[in-house]
Amino acid sequence: MMANLTRLDAYSDLPPLPEYRTTLQPSLLPPIPDKLLTLLLPIAAYWGLSMLFHWIDTRDYFPQYRLHTPAEVSSRNKVSRWEVVRDVVIQQVVQTIVGWLLGMTEPDDVTGKEVYDVAVWARRIRIAQKAIPGLLAVVGLDAVGIAKNLNASHPVLAGAIMGGQYTILQPASSNGSADPTPGFATWEKTLAHAMYWYVVPALQYGVAILVVDTWQYFLHRAMHMNKWMYTTFHSRHHRLYVPYAYGALYNHPFEGFLLDTLGASIAFKAAAMNTRQGMWFFTGSTLKTVDDHCGYALPWDPLQHLTSNNAGYHDVHHQTWGIKTNFSQPFFTFWDRLLGTVWTGGDVSARYEKAKIAAQKTVDQGDAKTTITHSNIADSATQDPRPYRDDKKNATDLASISLKDQQPLPPPGKAELQAAGSRQQILDDQNGGGPQVLAQEAAEEKEARGLLRKSARRRTASSLSQTDSLKGLKDRVTGSMHGRAGAILGVESNR
Repeated sequence: MMANLTRLDAYSDLPPLPEYRTTLQPSLLPPIPDKLLTLLLPIAAYWGLSMLFHWIDTRDYFPQYRLHTPAEVSSRNKVSRWEVVRDVVIQQVVQTIVGWLLGMTEPDDVTGKEVYDVAVWARRIRIAQKAIPGLLAVVGLDAVGIAKNLNASHPVLAGAIMGGQYTILQPASSNGSADPTPGFATWEKTLAHAMYWYVVPALQYGVAILVVDTWQYFLHRAMHMNKWMYTTFHSRHHRLYVPYAYGALYNHPFEGFLLDTLGASIAFKAAAMNTRQGMWFFTGSTLKTVDDHCGYALPWDPLQHLTSNNAGYHDVHHQTWGIKTNFSQPFFTFWDRLLGTVWTGGDVSARYEKAKIAAQKTVDQGDAKTTITHSNIADSATQDPRPYRDDKKNATDLASISLKDQQPLPPPGKAELQAAGSRQQILDDQNGGGPQVLAQEAAEEKEARGLLRKSARRRTASSLSQTDSLKGLKDRVTGSMHGRAGAILGVESNR
């Protein structure tokens, strides 16, 4: 009992908390309640952004930034667009039902308590200051003496050093005596305001992103590492060998619930978000997922530059040689990098040049190169081969596929193991036409490399005809080799 009284006495000088009265928070878009809007907005965002990219596709805008040609979309994908739309709608129905049930567990958002909550943070800041005299004593400094020296010139700093004892905050009462009701310093109120309105929400979003990235990485990786899980559930999503925006949520219904809906719900709860925070988190996650499957490496798309996990990074995961790499989604790539599952075969930009060739704009836009992935080709030889150490040995069906149908050839080392495991996984999906996909992609790669070499030779020949000096000849050839041709050599040099 005495210990409790002592603890109460220690905090008896804290400023009082203001009274408050709460009312229901007005909805963001009246008359739609926020909980209903939380269910509708991610769906609207999904189809809105998807249709924007579909419109760009059909109008053939920005062909120079395509990752794949329209012909690849129609020929390599093993599922119709109608089936994609059907399964996405099914997942969104499940998502809406789960979201409605989740909303029933959440209280309605209220307003009117904000000033009180800021004051609570100001109190916490004041309580934290009580430790300052003890910390100074540990290093041999006298807090009382320092505060006395500073009191005249820096009274606020002196009060903080004294453990939050601000004599200047004791205003006189009407009869001239000191008012026993203490107040908060301006800096305490400013910091408390920042904590409540900015720091804590940012931490909540950070926790939610960490949780959803962790959930999706390990579950997604498990679905690739376990043959039964892949062929039973996840192979459906990968029948979109050439992703497009509104196929982002094309999944087996059970996988869609487990990977996306349940993962986002757990992240929402773990971060202790309110309804409106959840609305922005769910909508933002949806936009990021659509953008990751859009099929374009757009240099001015902010979602593709906020993190290295973007459309190019995820598209590698959809290729026959990279399907067992780049598991991270939807926000960051740290789990891939920490656990050695990032693609290690070097920059693959040249492998996507066939899209620009088909758009007939590659030659004219020789220097408008978009980097697809930033992996270093040297990583293949230097990185620990785990978790792919046994992938080549276990790729028993791959031995029956001719070398010409295993293109492009990755550099020796870890990338070779990653590609072997990825191609074996394609072969595991017999119902999805895996063997045919391997052969078709290999033929496309061979044709693209031939076209690229011809384009490079044409540019060099054109350069030769426009210069008369040996120095000009040398400069133009060097420039060509460090430009487009350099990108080609980046994936060819180790073969």
